[in-house]
Amino acid sequence: MSEAAARTPRPFSALLHAQRVWDTELPAFDPADAPPAPLPLFHAWFADAVAAGQPEPHAMSLATADADGLPDVRTLLLHDADERGFHFASHATSAKGHQLAARPYAALGFYWPSLGRQVRVRGPVLRCTPAESHADLHARSTGALAAALTGTQSAVVGSVAALHRSADAAWERARAEPDTEAPTWTRYVVEPAEVEFFQGDARRRHIRLRYRRRTETTPETGTAPAPETGTWARELLWP
Repeated sequence: MSEAAARTPRPFSALLHAQRVWDTELPAFDPADAPPAPLPLFHAWFADAVAAGQPEPHAMSLATADADGLPDVRTLLLHDADERGFHFASHATSAKGHQLAARPYAALGFYWPSLGRQVRVRGPVLRCTPAESHADLHARSTGALAAALTGTQSAVVGSVAALHRSADAAWERARAEPDTEAPTWTRYVVEPAEVEFFQGDARRRHIRLRYRRRTETTPETGTAPAPETGTWARELLWP
């Protein structure tokens, strides 16, 4: 092959279709062994992703809807997963913050290609208390605080130079005042109504196990139980 031919970029379609999917041995998953609730399985799968060397296993996609009902999605980091739900944080004044204020419902997506696994979560979103939001921000790194203090998230910035000036000033303030407030910083919790676990298979016999929160009314009050006391229905889905 000539040097000129080597430098010629391949057509996008050829480059795209040349990529391999799950070019490694994938773990088995028997849904019959899955726990009755999704949280223990999520914790186990997350630990498996860490052990497999999956880069940034805590990165996830967050999907919301804008005022017109149009979808929006971005990647951010999981801050916790407990009995309350799946935690993340952002500025209440950001695009996602405004969207969640108007439509407090979201979907999350985790993808761990080293294991051929995905986890999908859907449910209502609650805002945590100001104290929890403050603790969330200050439990993280200086860089995270500096990022929270840089400019106004999702607003238009005039130039890269303006971005750098604001970021440099934010880093200086974060180092000098590690307890400083970022008033709009908000911790959110997605309370899962559905959680789906997807285990890929090289022969495309993918396993999809969906948990759906079953809200049954109580005879005494005729009302639905609190989310933490609800039970889960489990369903296998065609891939």
